[in-house]
Amino acid sequence: MKRRNFITTATVAGAGVITNPVMGNSSKPKEFKLKHNINHSVCQWCFNEYPLEDFLKILNQLGIKAIDLIGPKDWPLLKKYDIECSMCNGAEISLTEGWNNPKYHETLIKNYTDIIPKVAEAGFTNLICFSGNRNGMNDYVGLQNCVDGLRQIIPLAEKHGVVLQMELFNQVNHPDYMCDSSIWGVELCKHLGSENFKLLFDIYHMQIQEGDIIRSIQNYHPYFGHYHTAGVPGRHEIDESQELYYPAIIKAIHETGFKGHIAQEFIATWDDKIEALKDAFLRCDV
Repeated sequence: MKRRNFITTATVAGAGVITNPVMGNSSKPKEFKLKHNINHSVCQWCFNEYPLEDFLKILNQLGIKAIDLIGPKDWPLLKKYDIECSMCNGAEISLTEGWNNPKYHETLIKNYTDIIPKVAEAGFTNLICFSGNRNGMNDYVGLQNCVDGLRQIIPLAEKHGVVLQMELFNQVNHPDYMCDSSIWGVELCKHLGSENFKLLFDIYHMQIQEGDIIRSIQNYHPYFGHYHTAGVPGRHEIDESQELYYPAIIKAIHETGFKGHIAQEFIATWDDKIEALKDAFLRCDV
């Protein structure tokens, strides 16, 4: 998947990087100490210049217990470092070929039927899925197609305690993607009527697509099972260089009683990418 394959030429930082105080964009250091009211995670693809095992060691030293978007072949490595996969992948076809098109149902049902028990066996909960692109399809037709396909695997997800999570995208970065609004996604959840199907509410995407982030969280939080962060515009750091105020957003999420994970999914521009990550965790620690 294109957005999961961000490539950089940066070299792996030394182990000492995670012991220095967080500097942010100012010279005043911040102590890296989390309150643990939030279940923090991070999307590995954003930091894939670090070999996965090196990155897991960094997360251990930071006290971060989860990582997003890892497939089955790497789950044993996560177990080695006692890190949870807070959003599993590996069953999807692509971002553009998804549940809204019946021609993909046979493959998707086979893939998800295979991986759902593996997610449960590994002790994980969440498994990502995608609507796919419209390609001229009416949104109501696409929604019903998603319902028809997903209903064939929801009982298996319920049996194994796995939650399927469809991610919301914007139309700027992902033109023609169908699940591009909270309302459409919530309607899909209502049609399926299962606690084992939720939405992955990507704050970055929904700020670009519809705005009013806190109101959406307050109104629709029962349907949101996972959150991603990033700065707008640009998908970079969530500091003062962008338009969202993440402490207020995370506070709103926390006030709903949310017990799932909030995963950083930004592309760091700071020279020290781990310091950027630490800064983001602190801004999201309420």
